[in-house]
Amino acid sequence: MARLCLIAREEKRRVLVEKYAKLRKELKAKGDSEGLQKLPKNSSKVRLHNRCMFTGRARGFHRKFGISRLVLREMALKGEIPGLKKASW
Repeated sequence: MARLCLIAREEKRRVLVEKYAKLRKELKAKGDSEGLQKLPKNSSKVRLHNRCMFTGRARGFHRKFGISRLVLREMALKGEIPGLKKASW
């Protein structure tokens, strides 16, 4: 489990990105770089980091499922993800 402060920080960033998305898009269309610099750093979408929705783990993240590789494996073995099973040959 990731530290709760890291999960909370990421959530704050998500809120800021959503809040300033429209304004950021307008400023980019105008080419106003000074206006963009006045916005908060964390309002930029590139500062977001994908995290597992269950554990908050940042590494080994699967975009298709929104979870980390460890949680994916556990859920697949339990049969909780439809259509996904362990490979054997």
